[in-house]
Amino acid sequence: MAKPAYLRIRSELEERIHSGALPPGTRLPTEAQLCEQYSVGRATAQRVLSELAQAGLVERHRRRGTFVAEGARQENLLRLAHPTLHGPEIPGRHAVDSAAVIPAVDADVGMPGIDPDTPVNQLRRLKFDSSGDPIAVELTAVPFNLAPRLLDEDLERLTVHDYFARNDVPAAKSRVYIDPVTLDADTARRLDLAEGRAVIRLRRLTWLADGGLAEAMWHIVRPDLVEFFVEHTIPSTTDS
Repeated sequence: MAKPAYLRIRSELEERIHSGALPPGTRLPTEAQLCEQYSVGRATAQRVLSELAQAGLVERHRRRGTFVAEGARQENLLRLAHPTLHGPEIPGRHAVDSAAVIPAVDADVGMPGIDPDTPVNQLRRLKFDSSGDPIAVELTAVPFNLAPRLLDEDLERLTVHDYFARNDVPAAKSRVYIDPVTLDADTARRLDLAEGRAVIRLRRLTWLADGGLAEAMWHIVRPDLVEFFVEHTIPSTTDS
């Protein structure tokens, strides 16, 4: 089923806001401009801007227009679990902190069903916001036999699920866990936060079609910079 026009336009604008291409204070196109740019009706353009406002991403002002909002960024948790996601799980600039092939026992992320001595690709990346401040630490581990060329990729832009799709790795299911944790010294240093601070860790496990583990990852995001939500859009046959 084709994605409804309003959802396609909204997703494009959301991605530009999250990536910093549309920084806070930027004026968005008017409803009339969206209609002309995307060849859609006025109701569709109005719905796009209204839903962006409801998500806290923009502010609408009568007579002045619609502007990208200041304050906490918002991310849909469903992005993290979607097996066909393209692009970074957390939109924006990533920097590689470390990348190596190591035993699973040293991966710093639980890998159920994987023998401790199994070689895995471990990738640790830092995420920065549009101002250059550290916003998240992400750690990923993938069995080496599933992705022997993973570390040859453009690691700053890599999305593991996208790698699986391009290399016919049959990833079938992902589950995201939300864990309350306290910051260890290394992660606190990377995020410029105090050691021992209580934060939320988002942890994802991805399984193959045969039930074997394909990936284990977690990321810890600065709670003062990002707000998470869950949203599912129900397609409607009346959308233009």
